[in-house]
Amino acid sequence: MEEIIESKEIFNGKIIRVRLDKVRLPDGKESQREIVQLGGAVAMVPVDEKGNIYFVRQYRKPIEKVLLEIPAGRLEPPEIPEDCARRELAEEIGLWPDKINKLSDFFSSPGFSNENITIFLARNLRKSKMRPDEGEFIDVVLYPFSKALAMISSGEIQDGKTIAGLLLAHYFLQ
Repeated sequence: MEEIIESKEIFNGKIIRVRLDKVRLPDGKESQREIVQLGGAVAMVPVDEKGNIYFVRQYRKPIEKVLLEIPAGRLEPPEIPEDCARRELAEEIGLWPDKINKLSDFFSSPGFSNENITIFLARNLRKSKMRPDEGEFIDVVLYPFSKALAMISSGEIQDGKTIAGLLLAHYFLQ
């Protein structure tokens, strides 16, 4: 464990907060930790009745690339993850899941962030109104599950939550 000696917020934005902690290490030495604080998030693996997966393709500024991802979004407190998953799926791809199963949750980058993502399998999909967030430009694409799994190995899918979600869904459905 590390003991916090001093902690100060150095940035408070719309999505993230950044804190700088001065800590005492187990060996007695001092160090600093830059910590990105985020609220919870969800991600969904939407599977249709034919075994196809719905993805969103969108530009990600931090890496200057377009990525293929499963739909995802941030919790809006006091929202619970299941409700957030349904809302985000409707907003991003225009489908409402009548059935969702929690697959797992994980910390995306615990070396510097507290972000926790809950992954769901979404099935029994029906049409809903698509309402992307302001400033969100996404294309919805569909791939057979087997092709999506192959795209992980080929490097076409590089997003961590998407890789985790697809592998967890594949395991769950076996």
